[in-house]
Amino acid sequence: MLIIEGLVMCFILLLICVIGIANGPVGLVIFYEQEVKDRVIELGLTTKEKIRKTQIITMIALMVPQLVLPPVMAYGINGAEGFWNGFIQMLIILMTGGLFDRLFIDWWWVGHTKAWVIPSTEDLMPYIYGKTLVKKWLGTMIGLPVLAAILAGVMQIGNI
Repeated sequence: MLIIEGLVMCFILLLICVIGIANGPVGLVIFYEQEVKDRVIELGLTTKEKIRKTQIITMIALMVPQLVLPPVMAYGINGAEGFWNGFIQMLIILMTGGLFDRLFIDWWWVGHTKAWVIPSTEDLMPYIYGKTLVKKWLGTMIGLPVLAAILAGVMQIGNI
């Protein structure tokens, strides 16, 4: 059941990305390095204001499912009891989505297909590298376990 729930998280992420780039990859330029954002603005493909609005909407669309669904799945659907049981279940659910993001979205879809290529920015490829790549992996490997622990802790406070 946990794998299916993890796949639900993957599907939500995929859906957000598909909708975000439906009119072209500029739609999710928020995930690109700053020099790509600057180039896209310079080319007149978007504005700083539009990027800011997109970032707010996208962060809400990404964070709400990560904060709401794992506890609902672990405690509500699977009947997890206690901190550790809930933590482990939510960690598996979150890590499935996180690894899908790092490996399928970032490495393969962004890095090895043309779906995310913004014309006139090809010289700035790869779009995910260096510090950003390290931050994303740290967020997945450290941030998601911390999030699972916080969510499990909140669920325990609610049971007291």
